[in-house]
Amino acid sequence: MDFLVIGSSIAFIAYLLATIAILSRLFHPDGPNLKLALGFAVVAIISHFINEFQLVYNQVVINFSLPNVISLVSLIITFTISVVALRSKVNLLLPVIYGFASIWQLVLIFIPKVETIPLVTEKIILVSHISIALIAYCILIIATLYAFQVTYINMKLKKKNLTAVVHLPPLMHVERQLFNILAVGTVALFASEIIGLFFLEGFFAKANIHKTVLSLVALVLYTVILFGHFKQGWRGHKVLVLIISASALLTLSYFGSRFVREFLLS
Repeated sequence: MDFLVIGSSIAFIAYLLATIAILSRLFHPDGPNLKLALGFAVVAIISHFINEFQLVYNQVVINFSLPNVISLVSLIITFTISVVALRSKVNLLLPVIYGFASIWQLVLIFIPKVETIPLVTEKIILVSHISIALIAYCILIIATLYAFQVTYINMKLKKKNLTAVVHLPPLMHVERQLFNILAVGTVALFASEIIGLFFLEGFFAKANIHKTVLSLVALVLYTVILFGHFKQGWRGHKVLVLIISASALLTLSYFGSRFVREFLLS
């Protein structure tokens, strides 16, 4: 059996078990068994990392096919939130990221490997642009998940349902983390756009114009959210809607056309 299939299968099962471990006790008076869940997650992340290294980097080429990029984004987000879970209560986020990672590891088993980028000098800037863009995307998606958590905690507190939030961090703490993460992600996205604008040919070419415009609009929206929060005190539902909108545009920019090209037109 293919080593990639074995690795994906192990990661799928371990992520699934981590998801079940969290969900089965999510609203239990004592909370979920984090040690058990994170134990399964460690096994999954190690298998995921080994697989991802084989999928993305192979000798002198970098494989940035859409399935591999999604898997890489999933790995970065899963690892980051798992580390955060060691010190902060992110019980609501864990089943979401582990569940998605589990499903995608299963999907990878059945998706053929396509599209590579030769690792040569003239491609270094392109690889840097893509890498920073992916990092920015991961950070901003984490911020979006935090926005959902803020909204959930706020909703339960307004309904005076303290039982539902007893195992979650204080609202103000999560909100502060949300905007710090959002600021870092926005800076990374800005850096990626600057590299593309000044160092990549065809950044505004007809084939790429929709990606460029959508990502720039998303950047403007993220910037507006930060300005609105720190200068005007924006929070709550307005922030959630704007973050979802910006993240949807950024996702469409990064993955929309590639999905059509690699799956619908292949």
